Order: sequence, then structure tokens, then C-alpha cells
Amino acid sequence: MVEILAFAFGIMYTPGPVNLLSLSAGLNGHIYSTLRFCAGVGCAMLVLLLIFGYGGSLLINKEYQLIISILGSLYIFYLAVKILLVSFKTNQANTTSNQLLNFKAGFMMQLLNPKALVVILPIVTVQFPALQISGSAIITWSILLASMAFGAPSSYLIIGSRLGKFIHIPRYFGLFNLTMGLVLLYVAGDIAYHHVYLQWPV
Repeated sequence: MVEILAFAFGIMYTPGPVNLLSLSAGLNGHIYSTLRFCAGVGCAMLVLLLIFGYGGSLLINKEYQLIISILGSLYIFYLAVKILLVSFKTNQANTTSNQLLNFKAGFMMQLLNPKALVVILPIVTVQFPALQISGSAIITWSILLASMAFGAPSSYLIIGSRLGKFIHIPRYFGLFNLTMGLVLLYVAGDIAYHHVYLQWPV
């Protein structure tokens, strides 16, 4: 069972768009408002774990994954554009987290992120059956793993808040937001290329 936690921790806690956005929010000083974003991420993971945990391989359909990938890349692109627009307004750069990083954004971003399946599918289709995890045990493990999903961006948020205390120049906050916007653009493009273009039926 330790291998499940190690696998989930290794992927969830490495730098990614969700974690880096939380880091940026911490740097901007938006701690409590961004916790709702982290909660949205955790809830989305819980929903996905329960759906795939009980549905298993019956739900692993390429057509469904293609639709999720299209919606996910579009939504991440939308967030990227919003953050980039704010980053060019120095006097508004510090408001990005309050405007965008709410519960809905975290939930939708994680729910429509095909890379979330990289975490979920090996766990529910390989590790759960190997360890004979079924029935109510799936609920217990889903809650535990969803808590880890909440903890990942939250830890980056706290780190960002600590670092943000040493930064007092407004244009630096705009630069952080610009960087986060560009990172999200890259992620949206990467999803569109690998999970939509390359998987499109010929």
C-alpha cells in the first residue's frame, strides 16, 4: 500500500501548472482565497477517483478521453489568457488570484486535465486490484488520495507566501503572473498536441 502513496506523491507534488499557480498566488499574498482553488483540485480528484475506481476499465474510452482533452486544453488556454492580460496591468497584477483561482477554477482545471489520468488510471486499474482494494475501501483510499491532491497545491501556496514576504516590488508580481500565464499556454498546447492532435481518429 505504500507504493500507492509513493506513486501519487511523486506525481502530485512535482511542479505542474496547478502547483505553480498556487505558488504564484502565495507570492501575491492570496492565501485564504486560493485555498478554495486547492479545495476544488482535491474535490475533482475525489470525483475522478470514485468514478474510475468503481467504473474501472469500462470507462477508459478513447472517445471520452479525446473530448476531455479538448475541453481541458481550451479551459487552460482561457485561464492562461486571463492571467496574461492581468500581468500587463501592473496595478492589477496582485489581484489575479482573487479573480481566477477560486473553487470552480481548481475543480474544472483538474477535472478536465487529461494528465490527472496519469495519476488515477494506474492506481485504480493496476494497484487497487493487485492489493485487493474494492468496495468501501475504494472510498477510503479515494478520500486519502484526494486529500493529497489538496495538499500538493496548498504546500506550494504556503511556500509562495513565505517567499512573498521578501518581495515588495509590484512589477515582480506582474512578472510572476506573466510566467504562470506562459506556463499555462505551454500546458494547453501540450495537451492539444499530445492528447488531441495525435489521438484524433484518422
